[in-house]
Amino acid sequence: MPIPEIDPATLAAQLSGPPESRPVLLDVRFPEEHAYVALPGSVLIPLPELDERAEELESFRGKPVVVYCHHGVRSLDGTAYLRSRGLEAVSLRGGIDLYSRAVDPSLPRY
Repeated sequence: MPIPEIDPATLAAQLSGPPESRPVLLDVRFPEEHAYVALPGSVLIPLPELDERAEELESFRGKPVVVYCHHGVRSLDGTAYLRSRGLEAVSLRGGIDLYSRAVDPSLPRY
């Protein structure tokens, strides 16, 4: 079963909606990547730390979660992990790199 993904334009539309309908943004990159560029308001939990920090994920229960990384590969693994724990998660297709190219060119690329 394929892991569900969201495209950058759809995410941008959701983020511009009312605050109560916006998804939680989970960045599964490393701290240095997050420090360089991140989607506003995102929560950083690096992919290798998801299991040991699983209790932090419980605050996302009942909310839509968009998992993202650099190019959309690690986020697929992160999304699969969250979904295995019963959370409503999708992966950002193309990661923050495609989001920068397609939606917000002010975001630095690396």
